Amino acid sequence: MSEQVEAKKESMFKPEITFDDFAKVDLRVAKVLEAVPHPDADRLLKLQIDDGSGEPRQICAGIREHYEPESLVGKAIVIVANLAPRTIRGQESRGMLIAASDAAKGSDERNVVVMTPMSEIGAGSVVS
Repeated sequence: MSEQVEAKKESMFKPEITFDDFAKVDLRVAKVLEAVPHPDADRLLKLQIDDGSGEPRQICAGIREHYEPESLVGKAIVIVANLAPRTIRGQESRGMLIAASDAAKGSDERNVVVMTPMSEIGAGSVVS
């Protein structure tokens, strides 16, 4: 492979991790109970989700430019359930929604697609 092709490949992907690093990530199915615009951030939605734990969970997701909040309510999504809580513009986010995109953040023609199970499965189900 040429050096130019190798450099482009390296810039497209994040650094390699070990299997043990990946095994630490807890991916779960969650159901969106409520979705509203984040009060202090133009690009974020604030989601209340059911992660199967019996306790509601809030996550903030940078998908506001791509989804109307009401279109997410009732949908099953995939989340990183064991991400450390983080305060984002004054709101606690306890996890991360998983989405795919076909261009870098800030690109004019960026398509963002929320990852969702192909079949019905309960909140809290493990994604592996």
